[in-house]
Amino acid sequence: MKRIAILTAGGDTPALNATIQGAVTRANQLKVEIYGLIKGFNSLFNPRVPHVHLNPLFQEIPEIDPTRGGTLIGASRDFVDAQDTKTLDIIVDRLRQLKIDGLICVGGDGTLNGLQPLAERLPTVLAPKTIDNDLGLNYPQEADEWRREQLKDNGGSRYKRGDPRSVFDLEHMVNYVTPGYATSVYVSASGVERIRTTAESHRRIAIIEVMGRHSGYIALGTAYGQPDIILVPEHPLDLELLVDRVKEIYDLQKNVVIVCGEGIIDEQGNELGAEQKSTDPAGNRLLSGASEALSRKLIQMIGDKYFQLYRRASSAKEAIFTRKVGHTQRGGRPILFDRFYAAQLGGKAVELLVEGQNNAVAILQWNRNKGFHVDSFDANRFRDRWGHIHARHMHPALYDPKRMKPSRVGIEYLMPIFTHAIGEDDMEHVRRTLFASGNLMQPYHSVNTDINKRIRYLNSDAIP
Repeated sequence: MKRIAILTAGGDTPALNATIQGAVTRANQLKVEIYGLIKGFNSLFNPRVPHVHLNPLFQEIPEIDPTRGGTLIGASRDFVDAQDTKTLDIIVDRLRQLKIDGLICVGGDGTLNGLQPLAERLPTVLAPKTIDNDLGLNYPQEADEWRREQLKDNGGSRYKRGDPRSVFDLEHMVNYVTPGYATSVYVSASGVERIRTTAESHRRIAIIEVMGRHSGYIALGTAYGQPDIILVPEHPLDLELLVDRVKEIYDLQKNVVIVCGEGIIDEQGNELGAEQKSTDPAGNRLLSGASEALSRKLIQMIGDKYFQLYRRASSAKEAIFTRKVGHTQRGGRPILFDRFYAAQLGGKAVELLVEGQNNAVAILQWNRNKGFHVDSFDANRFRDRWGHIHARHMHPALYDPKRMKPSRVGIEYLMPIFTHAIGEDDMEHVRRTLFASGNLMQPYHSVNTDINKRIRYLNSDAIP
């Protein structure tokens, strides 16, 4: 293994550059050349295959900065169609012209699905990332529990989870946490704290929507911001119980803060928010409007008179407001936990290729004695019997649906991640840079400007 390539795919995640830096550092130690492919899988469809040599003379280029959010080599949601064998052959031929011996894909469950056909032609491994924390298994046998049902209306099919066959234990989780998750929770929990004071001042009920698709991990982590109620997609919404709890809290403290995951569902299993089909290989659906839909239901069920009697608002619509944390969860400087373990996983991905492994995933494991440590897992074991890789749902044991808060096990899950997640340099960075006078006088300098000067293309002059 003399030359490898790395690409970043899917949605933005704060720790991508840290993963790249970890991969480059390990490649330098092993005297392996590493090339960054520009804009993820999109680069492979381009006959010129735009790329950047990330470690000329086995020294990392200065643009690599693990504290910078985003990805210096760009990303896209393009993917490789497993049925399009002609295009796959062309892609592999282009990589061979670049003299690439192995490929690292940095991504989540969609990327892992997307790299499967490539792994049949070229050694390919995954370094994990996703703010949703939905890449992994709650226990090693979980993929075998999925069932596929045929739909009578359109002749298609849908997947449903079967009943768990294994006892849940935190030490048995495959890929305990993904880089990007901790920073996303940091942003979301901070947002909850800030919205709380407005709700207190104006005697309001605030509904804050966080990302995560059909996984409730981000919502669960916002418990650090001390919301009164947390709603997660894995547990159907009991509206009667919710309204009773909202009134109970509002009677006591004159304000309520509710956090909801974007994929929350009602008692019939229908998603509250609207859906749009996306184009990634995991078949993920873009969700929007969960907080607004929940607001409409609370306005209808609580009614205007409740707030009028308290003389706190003229209507329920005035008393209840919604906010989305939005894409700020995806961007910005990654906190210490994400930077450190993203770099470790990037380095592990390089080692997997050098050791001759293929279709493997670098994973972050945890146990009570060793704490966190990197390992690897066969990607084939993530697949169900039909070959599909599913996003991991938060295990029911982590959430208490009656209290609408993390369970005791959920608290035990969160504490190892966040107890020392923020480094002193994170706070010092804010102090030194946010209100630096130079920000007022100098325009923003994008890393894309510098990387663009380093991009090379597939032609006889670019490849030695």
